[in-house]
Amino acid sequence: MLSVTNVNLRYRRMHKATKAAVASTIRPLKSHHYTLFDLQYLFLFVLFSFCYYIMDKPVWFKLPIALGAVGLLIPRKTRQFMLPFLAIAAWLILFYCCRYIPAAWRPHIFTSVLPALENILYGGNISELLAESTSPLKDLLAWMPYGVLHFALPFITAGLIVYFGPAGTLPVFARTFGYMNLAGVLTQILFPCAPPWYETNYGAFEPATYAMPGSPGGLARVDDILGTNMYKSTFTASPLVFGAFPSLHSACAWQLAFFLVFIFGPRSIPFAVGYVFWIWWATMYLGHHYVVDLVGGAGFAVVAFFIGSFFLPSVLPPQHHNAKASHAIHDLGDAMNHQEKQTLFNDSNDNDDDFVGFKKDTEWDLSEGYQAEEDVAEEITDVVIVSVVQEVEERKLLS
Repeated sequence: MLSVTNVNLRYRRMHKATKAAVASTIRPLKSHHYTLFDLQYLFLFVLFSFCYYIMDKPVWFKLPIALGAVGLLIPRKTRQFMLPFLAIAAWLILFYCCRYIPAAWRPHIFTSVLPALENILYGGNISELLAESTSPLKDLLAWMPYGVLHFALPFITAGLIVYFGPAGTLPVFARTFGYMNLAGVLTQILFPCAPPWYETNYGAFEPATYAMPGSPGGLARVDDILGTNMYKSTFTASPLVFGAFPSLHSACAWQLAFFLVFIFGPRSIPFAVGYVFWIWWATMYLGHHYVVDLVGGAGFAVVAFFIGSFFLPSVLPPQHHNAKASHAIHDLGDAMNHQEKQTLFNDSNDNDDDFVGFKKDTEWDLSEGYQAEEDVAEEITDVVIVSVVQEVEERKLLS
């Protein structure tokens, strides 16, 4: 049985821990130099508040989620993860909450704009031409990028960034990927357009309403092949039925391609571009997008990566012909990868004792706490360059 003294002691410890956690959040907020880029958090707060308001769920369901998200922003270590993830969370929550937006708030649905643009720009409906000849083999080849790789590759790319990319790349990837998809969903809400399957089922000039269910298009054949009802049930109950433009399948594919080329260099271009055109063919073959949608998605990806590139860290220096220099640069890459892992997983060297004293926090900056790692990488680079220069001078003296 606990005594009153033990209860009071535990209460004081809990109170002290809570006070320290809150102080560790308020302190960097006070010392942070605010810029226009910090307006992103105000925008996200407004968006989250809107989704919370329209979500037709009981308060006991919504409130713990909101409080839990705020709670994860208080500890320094979880804040390092949450701040870059906020853009992705906003995209996913907004997409889910589209079903709760009243039809009276939504704009007119455009059913003939995309087919007309397709005919004007490309001389015909390419999606319809590709979908005319179907086969089980083609169905499975289209399902693989559209229904499997589209959801798996972002996680695989994030893992490759952690292991091979320079320190500080992962937060930029998370923000770029999240804001790109968020902008795409907002565009789909404000400019709703019917996909190719609508023209096939109803005709391009049949007025559409928000009460209409979605359609799996060619993925219904995949359900028949696999003996499931997964895509028929999922797409029929889609929260965003008329979201043809822009194609986020295209946007995500291009964004992943850009970051893969950024990490691995020109040798990865054939693989990256090959995947992009594979998923382009799949989206048109399955009747989910026009070429206009795919080009629009690529445009979103280009703009997002262009903005994100200003915050990307420097890549490794190129390989030299000198064997010792090549070996040194290889060691530099290992050191930088090690710094990335230390930052992400916060090993035992990371002191987080809030009761002893507060360290200077930089988690609220766009670089998300990677300044120290970049400084270490620069010091390692200087050491490598000096050692290579000394080796060259010694060889000149010997010769």
